[in-house]
Amino acid sequence: MKRRTFLSAIAASTMLAGAAVIMPATAQEDESYTIGVAIPSATHGFMGGLNWHAQDTIARLGRTYPNIEFVLSTAGDASTMVNDIEDMVATRDIDALVVLPFESEPLTAPVQSVAEQDIWVTVVDRGLSEEGIEDLYVAGDNTGFGRVAGEYFAEALGEGDKIVVLRGIPTTLDNERVEAFQAAIEGSGIEVLDMQHGNWSRDDAFNVMQDYLSRFPEIDAVWAADDDMAIGALEAIAQAGRQDEMWVVGGAGMKEVIQRMMDGDPQLPVNVTYPPAQISTAIELTALGLVSSSPVSGRFIIASQRITPENAENFYFPDSPF
Repeated sequence: MKRRTFLSAIAASTMLAGAAVIMPATAQEDESYTIGVAIPSATHGFMGGLNWHAQDTIARLGRTYPNIEFVLSTAGDASTMVNDIEDMVATRDIDALVVLPFESEPLTAPVQSVAEQDIWVTVVDRGLSEEGIEDLYVAGDNTGFGRVAGEYFAEALGEGDKIVVLRGIPTTLDNERVEAFQAAIEGSGIEVLDMQHGNWSRDDAFNVMQDYLSRFPEIDAVWAADDDMAIGALEAIAQAGRQDEMWVVGGAGMKEVIQRMMDGDPQLPVNVTYPPAQISTAIELTALGLVSSSPVSGRFIIASQRITPENAENFYFPDSPF
């Protein structure tokens, strides 16, 4: 079923606080479909969790919908992802594409080409650099993610306090997070010493944080904007012997970080949710649109929440891959 026959009705954005609950639909026995799923490889903890959820969801939906075939590809860079998507279209004749762009700009034109071939497009997490290409967008609340973190900084710090920021990979979602964070601390008197890309990587964040520590004798707090980057930053801080000088706020609820919060680690006062299981929501909604009359187009945004030592137990999942 191509894009032009895909049922769609939701024009307004939908703001929900959790993952979608998808009830099984009866697949049409005389039609078969192929859904391509293109995601980044498991280069860091969050993406490892997302890969796990993608594979688990595909296996589960394969049993629920025997007339849907899934083609999953993982890529370590943008050019590989582009090639994977082009191959899905050329050799697998996909009816729908679920894609989490490795980077926004390099994937925009290739995904637009897919949409122009009447193939349904679901974009996950990292938006494209041009609006209106995708039929469905599923993501965590990136604006909320930055705002919730920024509100804590504004509450916990005051006039003249100094912070540094670790940004992610250059993407629209990173821009949304940073802009919302900056808006939340505006007027607080907090001084942002520098913002550099840590690329959601422990190693990159470690190196950026080492540079910050060498350049800035006074740092009161760090917004790492991701738990992998938070771990890298904490390691650099520990090696410099400056643990007592600053605290770090990451994000996404990595179980290692949540455990440390539960144990009362003063360097990790809060965290912000951003679930890797959003890929499951995206795949399930796309499949549901193929096999039922349910409207699935529009935006599905999963709200961000503040995690504190007091409520951390509610966000700790020891069996999770992330």
